[in-house]
Amino acid sequence: MPRATGPLAGALARRAVLLDGGLSNQLAAQGCDLSGGMWTGRVLAERPDQVEAAHTAYARAGAEVLITASYQVGQHPALLVRGVRVAADAARAAGHEVWVAASVGPYGAVLADGSEYRGRYGLTVEELAAFHRPRIGALLAAGPDVLALETVPDTEEAEALLRVLAGTGARAWLGYTVAGGRTRAGQPLAEAFALAAAAPEVIAVGVNCCDPADVLPALEAAASVTAKPLVAYPNDGSVWDAATGTWNAPSVPARWPVEAWRTAGARLIGGCCRIGPDRIAALAARLA
Repeated sequence: MPRATGPLAGALARRAVLLDGGLSNQLAAQGCDLSGGMWTGRVLAERPDQVEAAHTAYARAGAEVLITASYQVGQHPALLVRGVRVAADAARAAGHEVWVAASVGPYGAVLADGSEYRGRYGLTVEELAAFHRPRIGALLAAGPDVLALETVPDTEEAEALLRVLAGTGARAWLGYTVAGGRTRAGQPLAEAFALAAAAPEVIAVGVNCCDPADVLPALEAAASVTAKPLVAYPNDGSVWDAATGTWNAPSVPARWPVEAWRTAGARLIGGCCRIGPDRIAALAARLA
């Protein structure tokens, strides 16, 4: 089946759709070198075949959406385009319907210092929009099915991203990274999710790269201000230490309350950092 046969938004109106898992952990499992400021983007530049193999591993596990390796790629148009094409190749080879989501990481990701988990970079909304505009333009030109505006730490960056998308006709989901019932920058979640409620370009809104325990309260906050489908793809509960470049051990059970997430409105469900194909296969069985 050649990629997807219809818009992702249409599928979300009918059922839950399974996202993939963490690209970085799968590439590491394949023996790839992710050191340096571009992270998975380094593998995309040097070994695109390995990125395609990682996408394929998730598709075989049942993932219906493949997120590109562009999260930490800065202003490199050719590499951004390559990320979409590599994911599209894996999607076309899958034995089921698969959409391609072009990852738009936050400004902090390109700094490669963990600041996407803090936000508040000291830039204005317009400065952030100017940073994201050429990246988003390059990704859209490559023809993904949807943009994944992911790991957004604060409302200022969300506002900038939505400003860039306004009037483009593009489709995107918006995923905040959250902790303790607030954005990573400390803003109320209802305020954050309300920004996406009136944006026609946004087909789903929710959270990613957060503790699984923070997912349900965040989804409930989102559902209080928008009727859009919700998105949830947390990490395994580990905490990233940017100073040492290591993860601290998870503090939550491995089995997620997916049924409660679905009841709250989650329609895009998957995993982020440290969630591999085995966990995605288990999620596929539960969503089925």
